[in-house]
Amino acid sequence: MEKEISTLQKFINTAVEFLVQYGFQVFGAILILILGFYAGNVAAGALLKLMEKKKIDITLSKFLASCVRLIVIAFAVLVALGKFGITITPLVAALSAAVFGASLAIQGPLSNYGAGISIILGRPFLVGDTVSVCGMSGVVEDVKLTCTVLTNEDGIKITIPSKHIVGEIIQNSKTFKVAEGLVGIDYSSDPEKTIRLIAQILADTPKVTREPKPQIGIQEFGESSINIAYRYWVPTVQFYEVTHKVNMAVYQALKKANVEMPFPRRDIHIFSHEKV
Repeated sequence: MEKEISTLQKFINTAVEFLVQYGFQVFGAILILILGFYAGNVAAGALLKLMEKKKIDITLSKFLASCVRLIVIAFAVLVALGKFGITITPLVAALSAAVFGASLAIQGPLSNYGAGISIILGRPFLVGDTVSVCGMSGVVEDVKLTCTVLTNEDGIKITIPSKHIVGEIIQNSKTFKVAEGLVGIDYSSDPEKTIRLIAQILADTPKVTREPKPQIGIQEFGESSINIAYRYWVPTVQFYEVTHKVNMAVYQALKKANVEMPFPRRDIHIFSHEKV
């Protein structure tokens, strides 16, 4: 019993000695960490509000705010480590070696982050733009370090890794997308009348933009028809809805105006050779 009491007494004495010697350092380090996290959040929030006030791109704003937050927290961690007598120089050297070794093991994810930084700083597209890249098309919903998220007209979210975007051909039509149509009329019909009808339909369709203006004209003279082409711009999220509506309206208007839309024709001549 006396041996157990003696062991407990030694433990209590050791704990008291540790608290007396290191208690203030531990408390100070914890307090510094708490203040560091708080200061990092406050600084990031203030910077984000300032950039929003200056109307800077939201993706770039979030990226810079996150960088500021991480820098403040990292500084607080280094100061907290100093409370325990840990010097920064050996720690930086160890971290550098660890990062170098990790970079060799995870080159894929790191290259993805590098590509994400390139996209955010280069800003080839912004949130809300309509882009086509890697065979995919949609409205940019979010731009992250690791990926870009698109949403197409069907409401499907498309996630493209950043490393697959950098170096690719990117088509950015902002918030609108060009739609194209082609209709063939008979050579006996009046092309000017047809062009006026199509122009009126596009003008009466609410979702067709006024700027840039629709383009309508004769594209080519086919074998059995005069081909009238028309181009116009519509919101990307309603691309198919509007183009289907316009095409139906064009067909109905031409039919009502008795404008002939001929079928392809071929003249076949048969020659017979009599044997001599």
